[in-house]
Amino acid sequence: MTYQVVIEDGAARAIRKLSRDVQRLVIARIERLGETPRPPGSKKLEGADDLYRVRFGKNCVVCRIQDQALLVRVVRVAHRSEVYRRLSRG
Repeated sequence: MTYQVVIEDGAARAIRKLSRDVQRLVIARIERLGETPRPPGSKKLEGADDLYRVRFGKNCVVCRIQDQALLVRVVRVAHRSEVYRRLSRG
């Protein structure tokens, strides 16, 4: 099954602020979430039923996976030291 991947506005803004090389890496990783929404190394975040973290290099993607709707919503893209700040768990 293929999931639809949606990048929320805040995550899209964060991607645009990255260097071109890192942008390509992030976008490639996000596109693969459609085929494998929970890749090896992904981690479910505590306190939320549907938030997962995918880390690569110095960056992380936080996404909300909705299995019933076959939907992956990318909610945050940030350096791994800042990705959890102001992250809404609701």
